[in-house]
Amino acid sequence: MPRDTLTKKQIVDTAIELLDEEGLEGLNMRALGKRLSSAATAVYWHVKNKDNLVLLAGDQVWDEIELPDLAAVDWRAAAVRMATGLHAMLARHPWLVQAMGSHVIYGPGKARHDDRILAVYETAGFTGPEADRASAAVFTYVLGSALAASATASLTRRLARDADGAEQALQEAMAQAREVALRFPRLRTRLDTPAAAGYNASPEQTFELGLRALLDGLETELGTAQAPSTAAAG
Repeated sequence: MPRDTLTKKQIVDTAIELLDEEGLEGLNMRALGKRLSSAATAVYWHVKNKDNLVLLAGDQVWDEIELPDLAAVDWRAAAVRMATGLHAMLARHPWLVQAMGSHVIYGPGKARHDDRILAVYETAGFTGPEADRASAAVFTYVLGSALAASATASLTRRLARDADGAEQALQEAMAQAREVALRFPRLRTRLDTPAAAGYNASPEQTFELGLRALLDGLETELGTAQAPSTAAAG
């Protein structure tokens, strides 16, 4: 695609597709140019370098998260919707978790999300730093929950590149991990019963349980903080 017809949006959209398939380690200007049927030099005309491209792609995917109307839903429903939306987005783009560990991801897409999530917790009654901490606690939980999907995607790509060697290494590692776990009574019980697969079989339920417990805690803290002022007013 000639330089004068190639757009930044086309480049970023294609970069996201490449990142979804190949991960952060699979993104390079040559591979991107091939997908765009364009020379790598044409890509550089619109994007400075790989780091700049990761930043643009990393910001754009935040636009996929639906922002709830705070006039239509209560704060807790809005918080759940945004947390599950973020979790789903990170599952679609597992490379973003890795990118956030090595890049400062910023831009209008992420800022749009961050501004609304602060509004959610301010609507709940948190003020100033309290709203910052509440939103950060939920964000950290969602990010941590997405690590497993990111690691699985990376491992799957490794297995695809080196099917024989990587598969054997994985089996050996799993066997060694099981051997270690069997030395500990609670882990041994879970490994030796059908319930052992329960967590892996229902990660969504585990995520929902943790999110509910976290929001319960925030709601309790909010009520406790508001109680003295309510009593004083009475």
